[in-house]
Amino acid sequence: MTALSRTLFAAYLLVLLWLVLFKFSYEPFDVISDFQTRNLNLVPFAFARRGETISNIIAFVPFGVLLGVNFKQIAFRYKIAAIFAFSLAVEITQCVLAIGVTDITDVLMNTLGGFIGLACYVSASKSTTASRLDRGVIALGTLILIAVLYLRVFVFVVKY
Repeated sequence: MTALSRTLFAAYLLVLLWLVLFKFSYEPFDVISDFQTRNLNLVPFAFARRGETISNIIAFVPFGVLLGVNFKQIAFRYKIAAIFAFSLAVEITQCVLAIGVTDITDVLMNTLGGFIGLACYVSASKSTTASRLDRGVIALGTLILIAVLYLRVFVFVVKY
């Protein structure tokens, strides 16, 4: 079970990076070469759009859930710190590679999404056994991951 949950977590992180950094493009080097502008926003919610803000929250909810499944022994605050650090690292990478907009609002909303996922996992773990909850999370997570990849490959055409 642990190997499967860790594999799912790793796959989720790769897909999340593919989404955030390369917008699901099959040609990441084209994305890097096409954008080549650095936009940095350090004022929270200055240029926030509701749809993007909600998308950031939703995209990071599984991060919190999968941290809960895979790292039970680590304190809640350290898991939140890990979500924050990952999000900050992604935003810094966007700035370094000059792709997209580096925005503090994204870091905050990503962290909020991870917090929501982790809080949901902790809350659910109080009403069921850990093994049953973990099996459900892994099964649902695998189905969602397959669905996202299927939709990207066969349904949605992303052009840059």
